[in-house]
This record gives sequence, C-alpha cells and structure tokens, in this order.
Amino acid sequence: MDISIIVVSYNTKELLLDCLASIFETIKEISFEVWVVDNHSTDGTVEAITERYPRVNIIENKENLGFAAANNQAFRQMNGHYALLLNTDTVLTNGAVKEFYDFMEANPEAGMACGQLLNQDGSKQNSIANFPTMLTLFCNETVLRVLIPKKFPSKRREYLSPIKIDSCIGACLMARKEAMDDIGFFDERYFFFFEETDWAYRMKLGGWAIYFVPTAKIFHAQGKTIGDSLNSRIMFYRSRYIFFKKWHPHSYPLFYLVIFMRLLINTLLSFIALLCTLGFKDPIKRKFFVYVQLIIWHLLGCSNFR
Repeated sequence: MDISIIVVSYNTKELLLDCLASIFETIKEISFEVWVVDNHSTDGTVEAITERYPRVNIIENKENLGFAAANNQAFRQMNGHYALLLNTDTVLTNGAVKEFYDFMEANPEAGMACGQLLNQDGSKQNSIANFPTMLTLFCNETVLRVLIPKKFPSKRREYLSPIKIDSCIGACLMARKEAMDDIGFFDERYFFFFEETDWAYRMKLGGWAIYFVPTAKIFHAQGKTIGDSLNSRIMFYRSRYIFFKKWHPHSYPLFYLVIFMRLLINTLLSFIALLCTLGFKDPIKRKFFVYVQLIIWHLLGCSNFR
C-alpha cells in the first residue's frame, strides 16, 4: 500500500463527503486506503460514509478525542508507506497526491511535506507555519514575512519548486511512515492546534526534513471545521502554552507574560473600536466579548491546561 489517507471528522458530514469524493476522483495511479476517524458525530456522518463509500475504513469513537488522539488511532492500523492527513474541509485537485508521492519517493530525507492550500476562488492561503519563538510573539508574522521572506516563507512569494520549511499547516500534509516510527506519533496532550507543529519540531530534532511542495494544490474551506468560537480560541491558547512549556521550559514564564500582555492590548483596542462604533458592529462586539472571556480564562489559571 502506497498511501494511507486519514480524515478525522466531527459533525461535518457534507464537507467530509466532498472531501472523500475528491479522494476517489483524483487519485488514479497510486494504491491507497482511506481511514475516517469519527469523533462521535451526531449528524449521521458514519451512516452516510457506510452507504456511499463502503471501501472506507471507519473508526467510530464514543466521545470526541480531539485531532491528535484520533489520528493516532489510524496511525496504529495504517498499511501505507505514507500517511496523508486531510481536514474534512479540504478538496484535492487532480494530481495533488501524485505530486506529494513522487516528491517523497525522490527525497528520502523528507519526513513531512505540505502543499499549496487554496481558497474557493483559487487564491492562495498561507500553507507554511514557522515554529513559535519570542520573535514571532513580539512581531506581527505578516511583517516578518515581508521583511525576512527566506526565514518566513508565505503566499506572498511564488515558489516553483519545493523548499525546506519549519512546519506545515495541518489541513493537508503527508508524513513518511519511517519517520513516524522513528520519532513517534502525535502528542495527545494537544486536543486541536499545534500537534503538527510539535510533530514537525520532533522530526527536525530527529534529522528529518520538512518541505513545502507548491505543485500539490488543495482547496481548503478555512475555518469550517473549527470555527472562531470561544472554545476554539481557548484550544489555540492552551495548545500554544503546551508547546512553549514542553520545548522552552526555562523561558516559558516570559512567553506566557508576552502572550497575556498582547491579549490585554487586543482587548483594549477592541473596546475602543466598540466605543467608536457605538456597539452597532456585531463582529467587533463578538470579538471584544471573546477577548474578555479569554482574559477571565487566564485569570482562573487556564483551567484544563496540562
């Protein structure tokens, strides 16, 4: 088996069906299997997959285990030389998986690779992630991508051939099974966010390279699987703190302080914007109240933070 395609689902039935359709429609020259790990969906996801795609292997969980733990379940059973991880809100383009496969076959030092994520209109999304550092906390990453493009590659530049990067955006990435066996699977302390960053960091420490393959193109309905609710923001902060505490334990208190100060500043700016609009702009109002609740979460000790 060449590739094991793994999709974790949670109440995104229609998106998942579109994703699965793109898998079976676009992959022609490579042997593959598909694993769907369902985190206790209540929208008929499992029944729909069973009816339309009997070839798909389904792992049905009795609770939402999160992204990392769910993928690990499939990792333990996969038969492919590579794992291709897809979010349910992705749709493969013709030849995308073949581009991944050919690149990984030709570059045995590559432990992980990602492709070019696209918006529905074909415009580019940022597909590359940098490891979080004090520099990325103090400076806006958009500015860093302009000022230091070699260190902070992004959609602002046109890449014609693969480049080495820090990490991948987790919506679509391919990992070599040999590298996975070498450095281990996802750290299950991450429920959602930063699990792929942590994985890439461990791969680099283990001597594996991470690449961006621009010729592999994937449509991505960004945000459809996680949303922008308070819970998703808390998950993001929680995972970021886990990453910093794990890899930078001595400087972690400073990281925490900088992040909290930035949150306070953003809350203040949102409050000013709320006053300027007299509270009539619902998006500004929602953002402000999310910031306030995030501050409360911090003051209560970041409950559920491990």
